[in-house]
Amino acid sequence: MADSFALKPRSVAVVGAAETTKMGLIPDMSQLGLHFDCALNAMTDAGLKPSDIDGVATGGEDVAVLAHMLGITPKWVDSTDVGGCSYMIHVRHAAAAIAAGYCSTVLITHGESGRSRVGSPGYAMSAASMAGQFEAPYGVTGAPSMFTIPVLRYLKETGSDIEDLARVASIQREWAAMNPRATRREPITVEEVMNDTMIAWPFTKAMCCLVTDGGGALILTSAERAKDFPTRPVYVLGTGESSEARLISQMEDFTSSRAFRVSGKQAFESSGITRDDVDHLMIYDAFAHLPLYGLGDLGFCKPDEAKHFYRERRTAPGGSLPTNTNGGGLSYMHSGRYGMYALQESVRQMRGIAPAQIEGAKISLCHGVGGMFTASGTVVFTNES
Repeated sequence: MADSFALKPRSVAVVGAAETTKMGLIPDMSQLGLHFDCALNAMTDAGLKPSDIDGVATGGEDVAVLAHMLGITPKWVDSTDVGGCSYMIHVRHAAAAIAAGYCSTVLITHGESGRSRVGSPGYAMSAASMAGQFEAPYGVTGAPSMFTIPVLRYLKETGSDIEDLARVASIQREWAAMNPRATRREPITVEEVMNDTMIAWPFTKAMCCLVTDGGGALILTSAERAKDFPTRPVYVLGTGESSEARLISQMEDFTSSRAFRVSGKQAFESSGITRDDVDHLMIYDAFAHLPLYGLGDLGFCKPDEAKHFYRERRTAPGGSLPTNTNGGGLSYMHSGRYGMYALQESVRQMRGIAPAQIEGAKISLCHGVGGMFTASGTVVFTNES
């Protein structure tokens, strides 16, 4: 049963949403500059100026520096940083803060110079960290090698095969082909994915996320105020968040994410919807296996049935559950923290302006992961008030 103190569905809405002016390769802008660019674009989208904003949230950047440089004096800030799903969790926290009266209008930003590395922090792992002590000495030091630990067990236990991973990448490229802003738009077959450069078994290059530059921003306010904005309001229907082990080797179950299950359950309960109500789905896809985990852990099917969603093209264009319709982190965009781009696509779908628009879509579920399987955030959006 949902928490009696949970946020009231449709009480908060997204009124501004925009990505950076350029996407993909942006060597002439720093990481902080990318935050500014998308923040200003989102304010333009909503018809606001910095003095209209009184709440700021971001991850991977100093929230105080960001607010100061934008000329915002916030009443509420959130610097939650749990990796790529931080922005889903920011939406949840911002909605709660607006409902509680702590602030009225919240700006959430993401910017990352993932490819050009202009003004970006390094990737050094502390030898004193948990990962530095207990995983790095055994050669597990990066996302491709970390994610192989659970995915190999998942394939064995669920009766899936490597072709199922390749099929995820191939189908998402079909969605990307419809998106003029996607980084990779050329068709790619399952066989071509399988025969691409091997990165870390079983992942080939096409099964791994892109490495790009870019960012995005959202602006939220109360549903009552949202009606006065020039954009179509996109209402927050339900949310969830959770975390599991910081070390991927310490996951409770390599075939399922506890954080996924808890976050998803909260989102469904707080929104009051069922899986059958979902018209559009975004599942964070830093690597090709994550949509398979997401489908099972979110309850759309049993874990060993997720592969059939792709084998039967249910997630593909024309399918019954359109998934990752921007092309995902595999083909659209992935600067290192993909969650903001998934949120942007959910908002576009609910506004009815997505390049690969799902006709009549009323509910979009956006699910994220951070720090490999460390954390998860889930947001349910609707365009119905």
